[in-house]
Amino acid sequence: MATSVAGEGQPSLNGIICDPQTKKLTDLPTELLEHILCFPVLKHVDICNVSCCCKRLHDVCHGRGKVWGHQYKLRWPRLQRFYRQNECCDWLREYKTRHRVGIQIRRTVESISKRFFTEVVLGDSFAEIESLGMPEHFCEDELLFILNSDKRKSLTLKYYAKKILYFLRQQNILKSLKIFLEQPAAQQSSLEGAVLVDQYCNPLADVTLNSISAQLDEITEKVKKMLRIKNPSHPSLRVAQGDCFVVEDFELQRQVVCALNSVLYEQLQYKGNEFDYYNPLNSYIHQVLLRHTGIPISLSVLYMTLARKLGVQLEPVNFPNHFLLRWCQKPRGSEDIYDFVYIDAFGKGKQLTAKECEYLIGHQVTADYYSAISTTEVLLRMVGNLLNIGKRGEGNEKSYQLLRDSLDLYLTINPDNVQYLLLQARLYFHLGIWPEKVLDILQHIQALDPSQHGAVGYLVQHTLEHIQHKKHPATPEVKKRSAPEHLEVQYSVGLIMKHKRSGYNCVIYGWDPKCTMSQEWITTMRVHQLSNGANQPFYNVLVQDGTCRYAAQENLEPHSSPLEIGHPEVGRYFSEFADTHYAANEELQTRYPEDMDETLGTVQELYHRLTPRSGNQDQAPATDQNNHQAMSM
Repeated sequence: MATSVAGEGQPSLNGIICDPQTKKLTDLPTELLEHILCFPVLKHVDICNVSCCCKRLHDVCHGRGKVWGHQYKLRWPRLQRFYRQNECCDWLREYKTRHRVGIQIRRTVESISKRFFTEVVLGDSFAEIESLGMPEHFCEDELLFILNSDKRKSLTLKYYAKKILYFLRQQNILKSLKIFLEQPAAQQSSLEGAVLVDQYCNPLADVTLNSISAQLDEITEKVKKMLRIKNPSHPSLRVAQGDCFVVEDFELQRQVVCALNSVLYEQLQYKGNEFDYYNPLNSYIHQVLLRHTGIPISLSVLYMTLARKLGVQLEPVNFPNHFLLRWCQKPRGSEDIYDFVYIDAFGKGKQLTAKECEYLIGHQVTADYYSAISTTEVLLRMVGNLLNIGKRGEGNEKSYQLLRDSLDLYLTINPDNVQYLLLQARLYFHLGIWPEKVLDILQHIQALDPSQHGAVGYLVQHTLEHIQHKKHPATPEVKKRSAPEHLEVQYSVGLIMKHKRSGYNCVIYGWDPKCTMSQEWITTMRVHQLSNGANQPFYNVLVQDGTCRYAAQENLEPHSSPLEIGHPEVGRYFSEFADTHYAANEELQTRYPEDMDETLGTVQELYHRLTPRSGNQDQAPATDQNNHQAMSM
């Protein structure tokens, strides 16, 4: 851009005599210059260069001006919600800070794979992000930028970016939960508490109290429509959404409950999930609304919230094995259990007497079990259900994550529960993560209950040994295909395969020249029935259904039409999906240094030189009765 002209009567560089009256770019009004410099093709580097040309352009590109504000909004549109409209802000400073944060976050994410590749479950490896002292919304924006980049590339970077985002969001949700718990009991909403539990266990899902409340408002309007048909003058119809009121007349309350049952269970087909009761989705409010099914406590929270919006006060009852609601049939203040009707939200809103409640569980209980409970107790029961599901899990990363999340929630609500503190310490010790935090937990347990000295002492001793062991990590095993003991290995990491017997699609991420599983596993999986038994190469594979399996070489064949494998752990081992195969990341290549060339050669031979095979290679074979196993031959 020309910012000056040649002196009077002097030729310019191109030999043309310049008219001293010629207008310069810098003579334009500021508003017009800003408009030009906000042209979409100009990037931040261009603006930096322009601002160095002269004082006039430097002033036009000042930090609080329109030009840098435009650059900031153009590059990071998701961050606009953190600024008020027409807010006066030093956009150049914000731009520099966000740019610096992006560089630091990316460097940190890139370093994690090298340091934690061997960890089965990642623990405090992301806490260092917090210690960087950077604005949280900048960190999250950069992580989302990484996750939303080219779907097939930078898989390892995305794998760890996703885990960091999971961690950071959970920390923020815990802060919100602590603030919620500090509120007076009368101001605490069971729905808000349930949403916080949902958010903590699903931090990457788009779950907000506003979105959940909006869905409940829609259901409320349907109930009002039903009420309008039955009783056009019902007081609930005259109250706007969000207003707090109570319908005092019992007959009018009964009309609300009947309309609510009709809409919820007949029109919208909500029901208790009897067939998959221990699925954690039954406890997450956004999933209950999406799937129209849940367990007693989650359905009760929805039912109670809807009734309250319509002026009917119901109270939560911590009944054993079957959460209930109670509805007072006498003047307020009565605590006689026979003055209440008990509503079973799991049983389509069925109304029960105190005696009939006992039939649900098959035995008598004391009057204490019919009492109303606080919002905090509702959350403890909800989190306790998730905790039990986690303990019932299969010992994979998914069940461990649920157990960790539910323990975090439970101990945030009830931080001095020795039983669960000890469970948390044992879990972290078992997973080999957070040894320093394990010691802190054990110290807290010892202070709360000295009788736990034996269990605490055992864990302290072995945790200290673990800390010493981590200071001297073992050298990773390297497997070279050229080694004499590996000559029978036909396939290599990154190849997309199909299981001949079970029909599943998978990608290889490791191999052994012989089966390395225990004799018990070999017997259970009937490895002896294979042609070559256990005396053949076995492969670690990531399966399309999200499981990890151990498959015999004779049961695998290269896939005729390679496809992406939708497994959550793909990014841990591979950096890219290259149409016909997966490219191993640096850490996996270190362990299988000769496999990359072998994979490329196999791919070239299978998919680029040969014509397509005849026949349907993808037709699934007969169902394998071991297909349900977490690991299969």
